[in-house]
Amino acid sequence: MLLGVAFYSCSIRKYIPENERLYTGATIEIQSDSVIPREDYLKEELSGVLSPEPNSKFLGMYLGLYYHYKNQKEKPGFINRWLNDKFGEEPVYQSDVEANQIKDLLLNRLENRGFFYSSATSDFEESDQKASINYTLKVPTPYRMETYQMDSMPAPIHDDIKALVDKSRFRKGIRFDLSFMKRERERIDFNLKNKGYYNFDDSFLIFEADTNRYDNKRFDLYLKLKNGVPKKSFIPYKISKINIYPSYEVADSIHTTSERYNEKNYIQKEVYFKPKYLDPFIKIEEGEFYSPDNSRNTARRLSTIGAYKYVNIQYKEIDTLATDSLGLLEANIYLSPLTKRAFRAELQVVTKSNNFTGPGLALTYSNRNVFGGGETYNITTKFGYEAQLGGGQNAGKTSLEIGVKNELIFPRVLFPIKIDNNFFEYSIPKTKTSISLDYLNRTKLYTLLSGTALFGYVWDANRYVTHEINPLSINYTELTNTTPEFEQILNDNPFLRRSFEQQFISGLTYGFTYNGMVDADRAHQKYLNFTLDVAGNTISLMDKEETPGAPKTFLGLEYAQYAKADVDIHYHFNFGRRRNKQTIAARLFAGYGLPYGNSDVVPFVKQYFAGGPYSVRAFRIRSLGPGTYNADEDEDNTGNFFDKTGNIRLEANIEYRFPIVSYLKGAIFADAGNIWNSEENPTFDGKDKFTSNFINELGMGAGFGLRVDIQSFVIRFDLAAPFHDPSKPEGERFKFDVAKPILNFAIGYPF
Repeated sequence: MLLGVAFYSCSIRKYIPENERLYTGATIEIQSDSVIPREDYLKEELSGVLSPEPNSKFLGMYLGLYYHYKNQKEKPGFINRWLNDKFGEEPVYQSDVEANQIKDLLLNRLENRGFFYSSATSDFEESDQKASINYTLKVPTPYRMETYQMDSMPAPIHDDIKALVDKSRFRKGIRFDLSFMKRERERIDFNLKNKGYYNFDDSFLIFEADTNRYDNKRFDLYLKLKNGVPKKSFIPYKISKINIYPSYEVADSIHTTSERYNEKNYIQKEVYFKPKYLDPFIKIEEGEFYSPDNSRNTARRLSTIGAYKYVNIQYKEIDTLATDSLGLLEANIYLSPLTKRAFRAELQVVTKSNNFTGPGLALTYSNRNVFGGGETYNITTKFGYEAQLGGGQNAGKTSLEIGVKNELIFPRVLFPIKIDNNFFEYSIPKTKTSISLDYLNRTKLYTLLSGTALFGYVWDANRYVTHEINPLSINYTELTNTTPEFEQILNDNPFLRRSFEQQFISGLTYGFTYNGMVDADRAHQKYLNFTLDVAGNTISLMDKEETPGAPKTFLGLEYAQYAKADVDIHYHFNFGRRRNKQTIAARLFAGYGLPYGNSDVVPFVKQYFAGGPYSVRAFRIRSLGPGTYNADEDEDNTGNFFDKTGNIRLEANIEYRFPIVSYLKGAIFADAGNIWNSEENPTFDGKDKFTSNFINELGMGAGFGLRVDIQSFVIRFDLAAPFHDPSKPEGERFKFDVAKPILNFAIGYPF
């Protein structure tokens, strides 16, 4: 590293002109007559005016500057041109520093913070080919507020502003601060708007500071109105009429049908959206004062229905003979519907860890307004065919899958007891129902019939938090047409047999999501997802045990009882300039499933797996674990065909993401994780059981990836190799096996 730093330093020095010095930055020193609370914060704020920024360094090296200089050669070459385009920086010299300009900006910033009559000096510190500058600020005692009061204003706005001033956070003794005053104006304007002052603006307010009464750096602060403010800004406005256009098209100018419902006018050529269903989404009420909060809430709630592409709310002032103390507004809500019917086709190519490969086709028909209440109906049919392409005893086997799913989503709460929609301020919950049937045939093995039914609710509590609860979740599976070969496999693996025997799963699921990733410009982004899945409890209350010790049944079907919970945490640290944005992304996942009562194993479809493009990428999907189990040591070779599953899963991932060129981005990553069983499965010789030694049983891998990121649509290629394989004997697990890399192809980022 030291040799590298020395090499780059020497390479840069020879390019610096003889009459120039490389600018390395500035420092600020504050000399004050009194103690300055939060002086570090003041220094940080003052640093915001320092310019220019010196060239960036990495491990002591000016890499960006080095690439720039290398590109100045007569024939720099393709690589040097590319490096300069992505990372190169123009040199910043001592002559680029405008010290007097910066001193004026520093003094202005100090005055804005109450430090009047400050002074500033600057001195360069120069070495052979580098220079830095130090700004010394002599800061006197700041001015502090003695009183805060408002000047006379016309009615009726006087009383409303007076009430807001009385609730101000301004207190005697606070330092003069221009930013405090700006936020105070914005606070007053925000509250006035929500009291109906439609034409008011925070720029109409000014502050005046009077120091004439004091000689000890104290001042009285007065809030006033500017001269020439329009009179209509002083009065509040009420909503006199609400017109709603549920099927508005820009080309339409004539609407023949108008229906009055709940003091609102619904105007449409024909009944596209029934008023009784649309009305709960509208927070604007006739006779109430104008409120921008109600407008924003209305627009957001209408947008979540899923039937509209545009929501446009416009207000029109009504010319009336009203008194000078009140104005009237007409609210017009224009709703432009999406195409009612849509058809989507998806073509997939699937490859699995057991070497099954083949095409898949999914066709979806959607109707976005089935019953005139914004209901969305989706019907999806899917077809998949896979063939075993690898060698071994499984060669030649095929898999055929056919399925159909019906989904009906209501943009409101369906519940036996009427629920007031005003209870949900941010958005109205949606009721989701679905029924699906699937047929899976694996030649020479078995046929699996399965059906699912779901009834639940999903809603956004705020911009970041989403809840999803499904009080009714039913899953039924029936294993038929099993071959002698597959029966032998089940006999050899009792856990696998028990996971198929529990044909009926009925329970409750709940999901909580906090998604801070919606703030794309934040340096620190966080994401949390928690899910809970509990099955079999309600059924067990209705069941009567017929044979002591025998599994309990419901409608003749053995049902499962288990509780399963997992948590998924993501963290992103974003840095770099906008065109060179880089991210450190990290993820932690932990999940546990507990069988109890009627179950001694979690059903197969509810168990965890590890490996693949969204897990530990150095291992094929569903091939890692459980524990230290090694499928290659399986004499019957059954482990190579069936997915590796367990009821415990732990994973951790970290990834450095960086831009390469245009839409092409790169990543370097490392993953770790595995699955285990809480109770030993004899088939795995006890290697699958979770113990305190789990850290040494993690599968670990590292690699790099390329991503084509076009406006958040991401096609991802990740190449990874394991460097810790838990299936190998202790002492041989740590080995970076680059000879057997795994290529992962996926859509979207892994986390």
